[in-house]
Amino acid sequence: MTQRQRHLPPVLQNLPFPVIGSPLFIISNPKLVIAQCKAGVVGSMPALNARPASQLDEWLAEITEALAAHDKANPDQKAAPFAINQIVHKSNDRLEHDLQLCAKYKVPIIITSLGAREDVNQAVHGWGGVVMHDVINNVFARKAIEKGADGLIPVAAGAGGHASVKSPFAMVQEIREWFDGPVALSGSIASGGAILAAQAMGADFAYIGSAFIATDEARAVEGYKQMITECNSDDIVYSNFYTGVHGNYLKGSIRNAGMDPDNLPVSDPSKMNFSTGEGANAAKAWKDIWGCGQGIGAIREVVPAADLVARFRREYAEAKARICAG
Repeated sequence: MTQRQRHLPPVLQNLPFPVIGSPLFIISNPKLVIAQCKAGVVGSMPALNARPASQLDEWLAEITEALAAHDKANPDQKAAPFAINQIVHKSNDRLEHDLQLCAKYKVPIIITSLGAREDVNQAVHGWGGVVMHDVINNVFARKAIEKGADGLIPVAAGAGGHASVKSPFAMVQEIREWFDGPVALSGSIASGGAILAAQAMGADFAYIGSAFIATDEARAVEGYKQMITECNSDDIVYSNFYTGVHGNYLKGSIRNAGMDPDNLPVSDPSKMNFSTGEGANAAKAWKDIWGCGQGIGAIREVVPAADLVARFRREYAEAKARICAG
């Protein structure tokens, strides 16, 4: 399918830059979301990052007010919309509460994870929102659209946190055989050239997470940020030990926790609590065991989010110019 044949909801049309910042458990916060949106990319955060639950109301007010003020002051350079991630798995006992707050603020984009829910999609559509659902294969992608999701986030091999083993080439080409809606590709994207490559494969947007951990605004400890700038794909391990679901983690954080990253046991998926991100084997998963994607070889310094996006834009333009010159 060509770009002209695709259907994008109005909120996803004419974005300043074709990037969605992925919601980072514990790490994403209003400060990062606002910085991402002002820089021209969709900023996002998990609803569950707000603890206690009442804090989500304060955070949504902060984000909407800051972006409205920015747009008023910069009518020719408006911010990108923001997104909230909802874990729709049955273990999330906050879902109804958090959805009600999203409805209150008419959150423009909801990113759903760990299960496709028709009732959740209908609720989001009720206030005019758009649902993007993350998937690890084509089977789950079809189920998500059948249940009313508007778009898909194929989480390919190499993505940080919970990730697929599927090649991004395979995932996008299979989805594009039958789906003409919005697709945001996730997996090892940490440069402007990779963003352009995602579009060349058939995605509309790049979905970037790990690179934003190493930004000033991210709510990550300095050791986490620095480890990202010092590592590459050889320093990532894929395991289900910590949450029951396979994901990518920094080997250094596993060693720091007193474990051998090359000899981790296999976990029982039934013990996973998706509302906390914890599994039976790791009470401090995500807090001390740091999720990270394979693309971090392109990240060599901690910078403000706006500077990171500016670099992406420059590299994106340079990659386009190289292709045109060739």
